Amino acid sequence: MDGLIKGLIDVALGGNNNHDQQDNDRDERSRSSWSEVVSGDQEKDSDHHPQKEEVETWQDNSNRHSPRPHKEQYRPQTQRQEYESETFNSPNRHNKEQYRPQQQEYESETFNTSNRPNKSDEGNNDGWQTVGKPSKQTHKVPKDNWNSYKRPADEQQYSNEVEVGSRVEPSEDELADLSRACEKLWDLDLNRLTPGKDYEIDCGEGKKVYQKDDMAQGSLFTWVSDDVFRKPTYARFLSLLDNYNPHQGSKEVVTSEEKQEQASFIEEISRTAPIKYLHKFLASKRITSGSSQDFKRLLTSLWFDLYSRCGTSGSSSAFEHVFVGEIKQTSEVSGFHNWLQFYLEETKGAVDYQGYIFPRRRGEVPDSETQLLTIQFEWNGVLKSVSSTLVGVSPEFEIALYTLCFFAGTEDNHIQIGPYPVNIKCYRFGDRIGSVFPIADS
Repeated sequence: MDGLIKGLIDVALGGNNNHDQQDNDRDERSRSSWSEVVSGDQEKDSDHHPQKEEVETWQDNSNRHSPRPHKEQYRPQTQRQEYESETFNSPNRHNKEQYRPQQQEYESETFNTSNRPNKSDEGNNDGWQTVGKPSKQTHKVPKDNWNSYKRPADEQQYSNEVEVGSRVEPSEDELADLSRACEKLWDLDLNRLTPGKDYEIDCGEGKKVYQKDDMAQGSLFTWVSDDVFRKPTYARFLSLLDNYNPHQGSKEVVTSEEKQEQASFIEEISRTAPIKYLHKFLASKRITSGSSQDFKRLLTSLWFDLYSRCGTSGSSSAFEHVFVGEIKQTSEVSGFHNWLQFYLEETKGAVDYQGYIFPRRRGEVPDSETQLLTIQFEWNGVLKSVSSTLVGVSPEFEIALYTLCFFAGTEDNHIQIGPYPVNIKCYRFGDRIGSVFPIADS
């Protein structure tokens, strides 16, 4: 009997031990699983899937490493053409105050940028939805003199005329060769910024036009010096950017103060070397007279006069389309080729930079020193699959370059500016600029 009782006790004790061990195993597995979730170990095998073999005309950049990691995130979008076809017939849009970006199939992220020096920018973002990456620190763009640009003409104060002497006189070779003239403009851009000294960019990783993965962990611009925004032509240019409704087909209302801003900008840039050279060039070609007032009226009309786009009169201008950008009802960004506008929209959280587009030339990968970039981004939740921009150039240089190509060039203008072979694509809209932008030449 004692043996039987002892046996029953052993069995009972053994069963309890096994039961406790099973509980411990379950607890251990639970802790292990939670540890893997926290550390991300469970996703090690799904972090990156190699893309298909690249088309031969594009560079295979799989071995290039960025100082920051990228995330793979699918962006469901329809494939778009490599470069914008710049059509001008979209239906009318709601006004800016009513606009809220269309909900995408993926959740919008918050904006990520860092600047030095930096402060938290809690200013008004004009009612636009933040679509960028998680915010670290934001930069408040200095607007010290912007209000003064709206004052009457007799209250305006301008920079002194640039003294460049005969350098602004175009040579016979330059008058006969558009590329030589554009190279001269590059040399005369005394206000062009220096990468690493005046600003810093991080290009992130590269991609093909049709790839929708976000290849940039952060913003394109990591820092821009406050001194940049106090340069007279830069400050006056920036003050113009908020004068427009970005929806194609919405009628623009230009106030008297905004007209004064336009006139002040033209007056300011007319004191710089690139615009002085442009005037001499166009006068030599008899496109304008030698009168500075006639020339300023020509520039004002070319860039700021409103015309019909998308069937609505007074809904667009060359300045708005090329520098500010417009959003089509087909959920496409049109225009928007200016780096200052890009930076300003990044600071607001309205732009989400998604990586550079692989250059056609093998071995030419953009870096922090590059001043001609082909990129992909979203603006207020709307994709721009491919866009080229000149980074760090002055507003007067771009106005001079694009005006020169419009009057003296054709639709395709294959030129050399500094170290960059580029095609300045120029679409005409009657006697107006429909669109103009740079494309890196192969």
